[in-house]
Amino acid sequence: MTASEFYARTAELVAVLLPETWRELGPALGAALDRLDTDSGPVVDVGAGTGEGVRVVAATLPEAEVLAIEPDPALRTALLAVVGADPDLRQRVSVLDNDLAGASLPEQLSAILLMNVLGHFSAAERLAVWDLLAARLAPTGRAMLTLYPPTVPQHVPSTPMAEARIGRRRYTGSATAEPSGPDAVDWEMSYRVMEAGATVAEFTARDRWVVVTAEQISEELRPRGLTITETAPDQFLYMVTRSPTTS
Repeated sequence: MTASEFYARTAELVAVLLPETWRELGPALGAALDRLDTDSGPVVDVGAGTGEGVRVVAATLPEAEVLAIEPDPALRTALLAVVGADPDLRQRVSVLDNDLAGASLPEQLSAILLMNVLGHFSAAERLAVWDLLAARLAPTGRAMLTLYPPTVPQHVPSTPMAEARIGRRRYTGSATAEPSGPDAVDWEMSYRVMEAGATVAEFTARDRWVVVTAEQISEELRPRGLTITETAPDQFLYMVTRSPTTS
């Protein structure tokens, strides 16, 4: 199943359950972006999903322009609804329907978010992302990314992801993973919708995820004049900046 097929099947549940996973990630991201110089260019949110990262950026950086990249039509619909309903976001956020490779971006960017998205890139595509950072990240700019385990191909037992209640219905999700080649895992996500104690909907979806360690990323970044730092270990949050010798 491709990423587009995965989200076409799961977007409704992702929109419901994702806010729970951002409850602690959001403040950690906000702290990492605090006092960023946004005069040097817009903030790009890659794979903006339903807008959780966009809202963090808007709240933390009240002067920032945001380019929200979301190629999936279902997630982009939710994202546009969030942006369109907020007068402030309507003025500052542009929603782009390309993927990162096809997006028209300014020559200089103050920040790039890669939240919960890096595994959708192949190894070659990931190197192209680092090339983009090296070419366009402002001297004081920051790229933020999450690097959740596993970072090597290995089995992950079924684990609850999130739970949400909306009206009479309760939504839950869980995930398990199995190795899929030398640099990837196949995630199997299971979703359930319940009402009055009975299951009214239940399904699973699989998604291939390319894994990489922070050490590998560091090695890939070094010749590009970039460095990676862990900023919130409990949230698996990392920051990429220009190396001191190249700033």
